Amino acid sequence: MGILADTVLSHGGEVIGIIPGFLRDRELAHPHLTELIVVDSMPERKKYMMDLSKAYLALPGGPGTLEEITECVSWARIGQNEHPCIFYNKNGYYDLVDSFYSKMVDEGFLSTEDRSKILFSDSIGQIEAFIESYIPPGIRQYQV
Repeated sequence: MGILADTVLSHGGEVIGIIPGFLRDRELAHPHLTELIVVDSMPERKKYMMDLSKAYLALPGGPGTLEEITECVSWARIGQNEHPCIFYNKNGYYDLVDSFYSKMVDEGFLSTEDRSKILFSDSIGQIEAFIESYIPPGIRQYQV
C-alpha cells in the first residue's frame, strides 16, 4: 500500500488512511497521508473504509486484504454494500480465489447472479467498465 500511496501523492492525488490506534502507536501509518483517521478497532476500520468508498479494489495482498474484500462481497449479498467488489488479478494472483467463488456457485452456496457481481481482472479497461455499469445484487433471501 505504501508504493501506491506514494505514487498517488506524487501525482497530486489525495490518500486517506484509516488505522486503529494500536497500529498507529507502533508507527505503522504512512507519514505523508492527506488525512489520517484513527479508529478503535479493525472492524471499525473496515466499516469506515466501506463507508468512504465507491468501489473496492483488492490488490494482491495477504490475509487482511482477503478478509476485507471478502467482507465487502458478503455485505453486498445482505444489502449493506452497494459498490463493486474487484480483485485486481495481476499475474493470476487471485486465480484460486476466483475458482473458489465458482465452486461456491457449483455447490449452491452462491447464486450465479451474485457471482457475476464480483470481478477478477488485471485489465484497467475492464475494471472501469465494470464499475461504470455496476448494479448491486438483490438482497439475499433466506429459506426457513
